[in-house]
Amino acid sequence: MKVLILNGSPKPEGNTACAINEMVKVFGSEGVETKVIQIGNKTIRGCVACGGCSKTGKCVFDDEVNAIAPKFEDADGLVVASPVYYASANATLVACLDRLFYSTHFDKTMKVGASVVVARRGGCSATYDELNKYFTISGMPVASSQYWNSVHGGAPGQAAEDSEGLQTMRTLARNMSFLMKSIALGKEKYGLPQTEEHLWTNFIR
Repeated sequence: MKVLILNGSPKPEGNTACAINEMVKVFGSEGVETKVIQIGNKTIRGCVACGGCSKTGKCVFDDEVNAIAPKFEDADGLVVASPVYYASANATLVACLDRLFYSTHFDKTMKVGASVVVARRGGCSATYDELNKYFTISGMPVASSQYWNSVHGGAPGQAAEDSEGLQTMRTLARNMSFLMKSIALGKEKYGLPQTEEHLWTNFIR
């Protein structure tokens, strides 16, 4: 089992990393390989809707997004973690995810997704919902925990004091590990769900 983790914080050793590290320890004990990639401190532009990826299968902007794509394809699960800015995810992470999900054409069905959000105080639920939408539009089951996947901390290091938040991260990693392993067994026995040709319906004709 492999999990790809995208850290949307610009601070490699910040509170978002603290939450991620709690998950990485559990994944290791569950025999799950992890790869953490720092995104929040990169220069990643947003999608310009050029349509070039429909011809080449990759984004026309050849940056971290195209480097991440094969790692995402190879992974059984994806964790996206972000600090909260104005009740929203880090803009660099959003730009990365927009292009990553749109430009990659491999089947994401039954890869397990989990979002993690970190805030000083508020905005976690809105950001959590925002990030989960990348999974639910792609046929990816969303891993859950004992609470919404949030950790609180303002100044660097404060997240380590949020004992309930860190426990939520550990529970999330255990549940995600179980779900990935269960899906692998299910695919082996039953295969993936039957698919239909996508029907595109526009509201304005």
